[in-house]
Amino acid sequence: MEETLTYTVDGKPVVMPSDVAEVVALWTGLPVTNMTQDQVERFLNLEKELSNTIIGQKIAITAVAQSLRRYGAGLRNPKRPIGSFFFCGPTGVGKTELTKQLAQSLFGSDKALIRLDMSEYMEKHTVARLIGSPPGYVGFEEGGQLTEAVRKRPYSIVLFDEIEKAHPEVYNILLQILDDGILSDSTGTTVSFQNSLIILTSNLGSQTILEYCDQHPSRTPDQENTLKKIVGQNLSAKFRPEFLNRLDEIILFQPLSREHIKAISFLLLDEVDERLANQGYRMLLTSRLLAKVREDGFNALYGARPLRRAIQKLVENPLSEKVLTMKPDLKPGTHLLIDLDEVKQTPEVIVLAPGMKEKIDALAEKLREY
Repeated sequence: MEETLTYTVDGKPVVMPSDVAEVVALWTGLPVTNMTQDQVERFLNLEKELSNTIIGQKIAITAVAQSLRRYGAGLRNPKRPIGSFFFCGPTGVGKTELTKQLAQSLFGSDKALIRLDMSEYMEKHTVARLIGSPPGYVGFEEGGQLTEAVRKRPYSIVLFDEIEKAHPEVYNILLQILDDGILSDSTGTTVSFQNSLIILTSNLGSQTILEYCDQHPSRTPDQENTLKKIVGQNLSAKFRPEFLNRLDEIILFQPLSREHIKAISFLLLDEVDERLANQGYRMLLTSRLLAKVREDGFNALYGARPLRRAIQKLVENPLSEKVLTMKPDLKPGTHLLIDLDEVKQTPEVIVLAPGMKEKIDALAEKLREY
């Protein structure tokens, strides 16, 4: 922080409000930007910000944003967590990705995300790890995996991933958090969750959502409510009503269409191009390779996950091989064109000649429309 200090004319350091904010940020995990920026604008523009990276989930984004605006306006119960959401839907449609983006939007860092894989807490004896082992047992001094993480970073998002796999005792722990906003660990230390956002994810009801959305591609608000009631019945068969009723919102995530996959493909390919640019190179894809990526990457059952694998196979793998093979000869600014061999149906990487910048830029713009 020495580099950011302000000094008087006689060389004495002056502690500014921003310096205090930075120190508090180090202690709490709440970033300086979130402590000093205009919170009103941040909450009002939450939908727009999240929609830049979360594709095909407008209803989910709107529900989350509306709930968080109640927090931003000071209308939530201060003794409870910032919010509590149950994200339901098929795999690979953005449940975890939205959680990551919320950590970035609310707290300025993906390090504010505390993820707990509920498949690790399926047995009763494993549940104690969340709050710490009892006195006299191994691990007592280490504290709980949940309580310690939140104690160290109170401004956070706590993700209970695949909550349906957890032992029922986990639900009792969650009830305490959702009711009182606090939880005591095995040493008796009370940890506050009042500055945390609680998110549960589950694939329960996925088949119901897939079938209903297939039968009703363009759904009216009434049909969305009907779907929510049906999925609610699926959840009630697994979770007690008093548990579900403590949650602020049960949010359904929709299956991804081909148009959604097209939009997501640009986001993922931009990430690859950015990593390549860090090494001094750029990439371009022909329209036929792009079509192959999207075709291989579309699967209504598994969302965007097949798309990631298709990009690894058709883009990242051939790029890696080409870069490693020709690295001594590749100059900064080199453009690599990835095409599809129509006979073999395999990708091939072509090193473009220098001096083609205008043609390259025009081709890149044209592919954006494809």
